Amino acid sequence: MSTQAMHFVAPQDFHARARIALDDPKLRASFRGAMDFLQAKRGAQFPDALELERLRDLGEAIRRHALANLPELLLRLEEKLTAAGVQVHWAETGDEANAIIARIAGRRGARKVIKGKSMASEEIELNHYLAERGVECIESDMGEYIVQMAGEKPSHIVMPAIHKTREDIGALFERHIPGTAYSTDVDTLIQTGRRALRAAFAEADIGLSGVNFAAADTGTLWLVENEGNGRLSTTVPDVHIAIMGMEKVVAKLEHIVPLASLLTRSATGQPITTYFNLISGPRRAGERDGPREMHLVLLDNGRTQAYADEQLRATLQCIRCGACMNHCPVYGRIGGHAYGTTYPGPIGKIISPHLLGLEATADLATASSLCGACGEVCPVRIPIPALLVRLRTEANRDPRERVAHPLKGQGAKFSRGDKLVWRFWSGAFSHPSVYGLFRKAATRLRTLTPSAQLGWTQHRAPLEPAPRSLADMMRERNQPE
Repeated sequence: MSTQAMHFVAPQDFHARARIALDDPKLRASFRGAMDFLQAKRGAQFPDALELERLRDLGEAIRRHALANLPELLLRLEEKLTAAGVQVHWAETGDEANAIIARIAGRRGARKVIKGKSMASEEIELNHYLAERGVECIESDMGEYIVQMAGEKPSHIVMPAIHKTREDIGALFERHIPGTAYSTDVDTLIQTGRRALRAAFAEADIGLSGVNFAAADTGTLWLVENEGNGRLSTTVPDVHIAIMGMEKVVAKLEHIVPLASLLTRSATGQPITTYFNLISGPRRAGERDGPREMHLVLLDNGRTQAYADEQLRATLQCIRCGACMNHCPVYGRIGGHAYGTTYPGPIGKIISPHLLGLEATADLATASSLCGACGEVCPVRIPIPALLVRLRTEANRDPRERVAHPLKGQGAKFSRGDKLVWRFWSGAFSHPSVYGLFRKAATRLRTLTPSAQLGWTQHRAPLEPAPRSLADMMRERNQPE
């Protein structure tokens, strides 16, 4: 099998990518069906509205408490893990994290890495970095394996290959896995992928994983998964490297239980995933399996920028469930690749500016109708619409204006002309007499307005006619002829 390390981060091309996606009826139909399915599954897992709201309150409180005490919790986590034999590394940037992992691989003479699912490693483009240094990374999550084989990036943080049909996957397997016949049978495709990956676990020099949550009181890393690849990646190779965004820590192990319940039910509509992996160190004396050496890389990569601002800090509450994407009308029409970022959809719009800067991502915050669906379904109550408005403000703020916590790329969309227009608009609406004159002028000049609406409204799915009710049919039947 040949694998490719795909490398692109081009959120500046968002508008061009979005137009391509909107002109692809196959992609739009695929995403529409997938989003409807995921929304229904999530709804079925929360039949009791009161229980859902109480659980969301608890999840929000846990995440806010952890962020309020983040520095202390990270130090406590490091202390516990170090005592258990784990080597903890701090990385301020993605390049630093990549260099740390490359040094570990070089010291071990590693040539092959098997990866469990890790969005943090996608964020820093680890596969590409290691490939340039002669180390092959193989994705063991089935969805990640498929998109890696296709030379693509994940289009969803939970279901990376959601944009692929069974026909697409059958063709990929036939082309890249020797001796594989074309098939569109789902069970056959899954078994084919598993057989191809099975040998990779035994051959890998290093296993790499992400971290869903980390408990500071016990020094425990918690991974949730459905395929068993995470368990194999973290136990079969002699070396295990975990990479974790610094915000994933919580105070106590017991705090993870409600978060895990919210995560699995919000992400895939499951009451619980097949595997819950709790990792607390390398193999100990007398144990027959597990890695002999373990590392944890704590990644900042722009997170401290969000952390420094009291409002934007809420971005770091995210538990990476993807519910906001599944309910977003924009994401549902253009898919994940249009964004050009590791994290697409609503969560990507509010976290990517901290990772990449507003110069590259200013257009993403405007790719929203502000309908509020993302905020309504967020299991930990991140106020995503309010944060989108804030980021729009920062992108259009005068870069010379001094603020307490300036964002990287502040003022990327600043325009003196726009500033004058908004100043006029504000003045017109503040004074009744001026507003009256403006209204009369606008009425007389209405012939100059475009004859057709522009933007994403051109691509909205038409409303289906409402089905006739029994009462309507009875009324029609009783109408005099």
